[in-house]
Amino acid sequence: MNPLAQQLNDTIAKEQPRFAEMLSGLGKAIYFPKIGILSQSAEAKQKAKTYNATIGIATENGQPMHLKMIQDKLSAYQPKDIYEYAPPAGKPELRTAWREKMLKENPSLEGKTFSMPVVTNALTHGLSIVADLFADVGDAVIIPDKNWENYELTFGIRRGAEIVEYPLYAADGLFNAQGLREALLSRKEQGKAIVLLNFPNNPTGYTPSREEGASIVAAIKDAAEAGINVVAVTDDAYFALFFEDSMHESLFGALCGLHERVLPIKIDGATKEEYVWGFRVGFITYGGTSEPALAALEQKTLGIIRATISSGPHPSQTFVLDALKSPEFEAQKAEKYAIMKGRANKVKRLLDSGKYEGAWSYYPFNSGYFMCLRLDGISAEAVRQRLLDRYEVGTIALGQHDLRVAFSCIEEPFLEDLFDRIYAAVNEVRAEAADQA
Repeated sequence: MNPLAQQLNDTIAKEQPRFAEMLSGLGKAIYFPKIGILSQSAEAKQKAKTYNATIGIATENGQPMHLKMIQDKLSAYQPKDIYEYAPPAGKPELRTAWREKMLKENPSLEGKTFSMPVVTNALTHGLSIVADLFADVGDAVIIPDKNWENYELTFGIRRGAEIVEYPLYAADGLFNAQGLREALLSRKEQGKAIVLLNFPNNPTGYTPSREEGASIVAAIKDAAEAGINVVAVTDDAYFALFFEDSMHESLFGALCGLHERVLPIKIDGATKEEYVWGFRVGFITYGGTSEPALAALEQKTLGIIRATISSGPHPSQTFVLDALKSPEFEAQKAEKYAIMKGRANKVKRLLDSGKYEGAWSYYPFNSGYFMCLRLDGISAEAVRQRLLDRYEVGTIALGQHDLRVAFSCIEEPFLEDLFDRIYAAVNEVRAEAADQA
């Protein structure tokens, strides 16, 4: 094993030994080169005042070389902030600004020990880093039965982990904390589990209440006290889009310092929070009780980044940082939040109006971009196809009976027409199924 990797492993084992037990084989082996091109270039950037002949960019007139036609369109930004490579961990100013934002929006983080966020190429990349560092063949990845399909690809197909599902909702329509607890405790013999907590949930748009959140934390603590090492990942892709009386914080804060066997990891980003999907700017943040252990995990994260994408795109990091620093940021974000909340509330009013009685039921939703209809007795895929072919409406069929509707991309005046068309398609498919029975 490379001495740098061993040194990081020794630090983690000394400071937070249970975290060391959670690392995958790749997680143990990875490191960030201290004497490689990037580290030497960083040193030269500080000291090489006469000539810096290190990293592979071209310069001209004391700044990064660039094409005028591109710079003309990006003239609000200095060439040094868009054309140079960003550091593997991301722009330092952006990392600091995002950490400050996290503290402001998550008061439960006050006084907790957690790392500086590392910039990722959006949230999927952050989840992929978690998979590389902590998932080995056969390790359990515990997710609800209503989940984002990319979890299977990222953890199951890429890393060979075993996907363990539990029902998202209990019989009372609330979060199924007991199901989560049972899924965790089923891994007692293996002694390890990776838990993905995605709120607001994709595909259902559900966020637990504060009481339900406490029950989730309690379930994870119970597993830890039973001797199970838990990598607890909060996938906060749709964070802050909370429209009702649910949790308005990430569970990351409550998980930080919860137990020596719990490693909290927060995956979030500007992607959806700031409505910049194509910018691909995300973050990964580790919680614990030891600064040296968190620093070692950060170095391993940089090793994964260096080995895969080298570093994230610089222009989009600059754009996001510029937005976070703008005095207009909060007001403009609040304006978009109000639009999204209006759409969600309009959908709920429509569904509760009685207009579509008997056509479907719907899963509880209170946040995010989506909601899910349950089409009892008929195929969601058949309805999806009918909507496309006859009504020119796109939806997502999930499993046998669930139909996901993204109200986020339908303006409020058109929502009733959207659900009228879904209603018509459902009735047609149901009638055809009855005729064939």
